[in-house]
Amino acid sequence: MNTEDKKPDATTEDGPLGVVVAEGVDEEPVEANRRLFTGTSYIVIATISTLYAMFHMLALNGVSLSDWTGIELAFLPQFPMETWNFRIVHISGALALGYLLFSAHAFSDDAPARSGNRIVTLVAGLLAIPALVAGATAIGFLNMINSGELPQMGGLTTWAAFPGTEIYQTEVRWFGIPLLIATLGAILTGWFERRDRGQFTASDIVLALSAIVLAIYLVAIYGTAARNSVGTPFVPIGVAFAATAGSALILELTRRVAGLALVVITGVFLAYTFTAHLLPGILAVQSSFTWQRFFGFVYTDAGILGPTTAVSSTYIILFIIFAAFLQASKVGDYFVNFAFAAAGRARGGPAKVAIFASGLMGMINGTSAGNVVATGSLTIPLMKKVGYQRKTAGAIEAAASTGGQIMPPIMGAGAFIMAEITGIPYQEIAIAAIIPAILYFASIYFMVDFEAAKLNMRGMREDELPKLAALLKQIYLFVPIIILIVALFLGYSVIRAGTLATVAAAVISWMPVLMIRLFPGSLPEAAVAGMGPRSILKAFELAGVMSIQIIAVCACAGIIVGVISLTGVGARFSAVLLDLAGVSQLIALFFAMCIAILLGMGMPTTAAYAVAASVVAPGLIQLGIPTLTAHFFVFYFAVVSAITPPVALASYAAAGISGANPMETSVASFKIGLAAFIVPFMFFYNSALLMDGTWVEVIRAGLTATFGVFLLSAGVQGWFMGARSAWFLRAGLVVAALFMIEGGLVTDLVGLGAAVGIYFIQRLFHPRPDATIPVRGAD
Repeated sequence: MNTEDKKPDATTEDGPLGVVVAEGVDEEPVEANRRLFTGTSYIVIATISTLYAMFHMLALNGVSLSDWTGIELAFLPQFPMETWNFRIVHISGALALGYLLFSAHAFSDDAPARSGNRIVTLVAGLLAIPALVAGATAIGFLNMINSGELPQMGGLTTWAAFPGTEIYQTEVRWFGIPLLIATLGAILTGWFERRDRGQFTASDIVLALSAIVLAIYLVAIYGTAARNSVGTPFVPIGVAFAATAGSALILELTRRVAGLALVVITGVFLAYTFTAHLLPGILAVQSSFTWQRFFGFVYTDAGILGPTTAVSSTYIILFIIFAAFLQASKVGDYFVNFAFAAAGRARGGPAKVAIFASGLMGMINGTSAGNVVATGSLTIPLMKKVGYQRKTAGAIEAAASTGGQIMPPIMGAGAFIMAEITGIPYQEIAIAAIIPAILYFASIYFMVDFEAAKLNMRGMREDELPKLAALLKQIYLFVPIIILIVALFLGYSVIRAGTLATVAAAVISWMPVLMIRLFPGSLPEAAVAGMGPRSILKAFELAGVMSIQIIAVCACAGIIVGVISLTGVGARFSAVLLDLAGVSQLIALFFAMCIAILLGMGMPTTAAYAVAASVVAPGLIQLGIPTLTAHFFVFYFAVVSAITPPVALASYAAAGISGANPMETSVASFKIGLAAFIVPFMFFYNSALLMDGTWVEVIRAGLTATFGVFLLSAGVQGWFMGARSAWFLRAGLVVAALFMIEGGLVTDLVGLGAAVGIYFIQRLFHPRPDATIPVRGAD
């Protein structure tokens, strides 16, 4: 994701907090291809964004505007909406909003304003005609279905769209073909049409219109008995046309907001669908799939409308709204300043601040690369200032930001998808994630601390940091997150808990005003003002914009899930895992790890986990691994794919800020996050790390595993108990760490004994760090 200038800066302004270290962390980065509107255009887009986010908040909480107003109008939401209809509207709304906001090309501040190629704009404008024809036809279908004139079967209206019927001909000539012409033509012209950054393009207006037409048709047809024919050769031809156009819209918007990586991977899966009958081995299918059958299948709850969209339309967008309200309260700035005040004085202070701040921010914003941009613009320059190399500074930020995805209670967005796929309550998943998150961040902390010790780094000076005492007066900014945690563990649903936390964020924003009035001088006058109606609407507007990327990504991942479901390739990979397990379970797990990382490379976390869970997790479960353990195994590797060379999104984002080589940064981030590649294997050998066992077992497993990652970090960094270690002692520390991590009583004792032995060797014999083993008699 390309970003522009709205990044936080380190400042040194004197104020009531001492030095203002973080400012603007909460500001959403402006992508290079996002349009920046003013005047009427801004009012239009802000209204659409606000209504889109508010629609979800109302729907998820069962509020009906029709019930409130007593007016029965088609455009007023009536809840609860039927599940498929809600998801269709959710995706189409994001598509329409996304095309109006994000251009097909990047803008340049240095380039002059463009009036556009008039011929291309004219061609794109003419494409509105077939889009409107398709829309009028879809509305006609909707009226026909609602008229009650069509036959009924099992309480559902029939839709006789068979070859030779009038409906079939109308679907092809007046809906399907015009919709495809408008959609594909507008995508093509969008690549060439150029307008000023503050103007809409004709092609993108046509694409937004096509997304609306898509929703009208699918909502109408899926309300009939035709829904039962999806995935079969008898699916209505119009559904196949609509799904083809919808898939193209999703892929193009994903390219605009998330880059080419996921689009290319999805394209490979689509190509596989139509060539699988020609391939050998486990990739082969017995018979080919027709275009109509596949696309009639993919836009269902087994594909695009499946688990990924189920989560993006409920939990994810709700927590995006929550994050937007937190941003309005400037909680991100507070998190970073609090981390500086708490950890900035330690050796290598900015790096430790990055760990704490990125963990807190990352669990809310749900994207590793986005978290790097938000906090790394502040922490990376400061890490370089105290002595870290450019690649190391970027690597630390990338590893810390990635870890935010496994930080309970919010855990980015992947945990919500896990709850949806497995049926395991979200609360159980959040509890199970506690020890793994501690191990991950403890590992990064040790890595950072040992690196700082080796390089004899200092921390930041007192006069460079915010005053902790002053920050403690604003500790109430943590209240919304505390309310979220308490509500979840009191048994409230995730939606209700998220709503309560969102309301709390708005209420808490008035605390500075109240404190200043009750206790003059207790807070700086620049403290955040309370959220009034305008600020609340602005938060909803921001949430609508923020949601576009994740919705597009989840829908795109749904296409891949649909391919896996239709072709059965996931089941065949499961069979391979079973065969490997017959040789060695460790080899089977290693194979599963490689698949999960490969599938996740270049993808955002949510898409990476959704795809890997479809391919890998079923096979692990068939091995006899508990469902929660299997999905956590996959989830972890989907997350750390963001720092795994050669395609490491978080590392590349950090390298862009640090100025280091992207590949060197990704290798360094892989080294710093090394424990994350070992922790999932620990789940397999010791389920107590996922809170599965007695309290004694859980506590012992947590303590020994933490000591294990300490030894691992010491071995990797070559610093143990205050001194550099010779290479053979480092190897011994790594072996001791693996024994400690394994989790058994005997192995723990062996690992502990090895660590003690290494300590005494280092203290008594003082082997030089560059010591070698002499080789004699080689001739």
